[in-house]
Amino acid sequence: MNAQSARLPANRVGLGLRTAHIDQIINELPDVPWFEVLLENHSAKGGLVPRQLAAVREHYPLSLHSVGMSLGGVEPLDMDYLATIKRMVKMFQPLQISDHLCFTHYGNHYFNDLLPIPFTSESLRHVCNRIAVVQDFLDSRILVENLSSYLQFEASEMNEAEFINELVAHTGCGILLDINNAYVNEFNHGCSVRAFIDTICFEHVGEVHLAGYEDRTDFLIDAHNNRVSDAVWALFEYYARQSTGAPVLIEWDNDIPALDVLLSEAIKARCVIAESTDSEFTDATC
Repeated sequence: MNAQSARLPANRVGLGLRTAHIDQIINELPDVPWFEVLLENHSAKGGLVPRQLAAVREHYPLSLHSVGMSLGGVEPLDMDYLATIKRMVKMFQPLQISDHLCFTHYGNHYFNDLLPIPFTSESLRHVCNRIAVVQDFLDSRILVENLSSYLQFEASEMNEAEFINELVAHTGCGILLDINNAYVNEFNHGCSVRAFIDTICFEHVGEVHLAGYEDRTDFLIDAHNNRVSDAVWALFEYYARQSTGAPVLIEWDNDIPALDVLLSEAIKARCVIAESTDSEFTDATC
């Protein structure tokens, strides 16, 4: 596996690249240090979408995020899907590649959600084997993201953070720490986010996600359709005071607002970083 020499800029706050904003980004070149691309939105082989993405890539570094590797699935890995990722990597040279600790399909059925797995030694061996295949095929390390979930398995032998640390130790993969996902799990299941953060190996965190949830009163949905909540900002500050400076992403996928709203969320994240660390990336609006 070829270790990537380039990395996204430490402690810098990027945005998820959304189709509604691409023309504005190309025309105005806003002060954004990097963008994350969702594979499923940009994997067509021809036409306008690749040309737009190439135009963005001329000015900004990218990371590539996907939802279909099904790292926890029991079906054979979809090598056509991985070939699409490899083609995207060749075309747009993203600095990082990531997916989730979940499964997304079984048989001929592809689910509209990212589904959890039991955290057992058997699952660990299985997921490690699949990550090894993916990294060898892509010739690159991947980041594995913690999941928001709506059920838990009684069979689990360890918690999610411990499981992810074991994945890192056995495969050399990195961690995509989604603080909103961890908060959703705290609300839904009572899993302490601070304990989760305290357990994760910070030196292997390659990216942090911040997003907004949808409040259904009795439970939260990781809908990515709102501003980052006050609770998640407080948890991000808790993480930032201890972290090793991973790049941070503002993630917003549904009910997408004007680009200025995302930029204002990025400024909040930069202020938290500046106030919590010795980072040089301060902002006059903080």
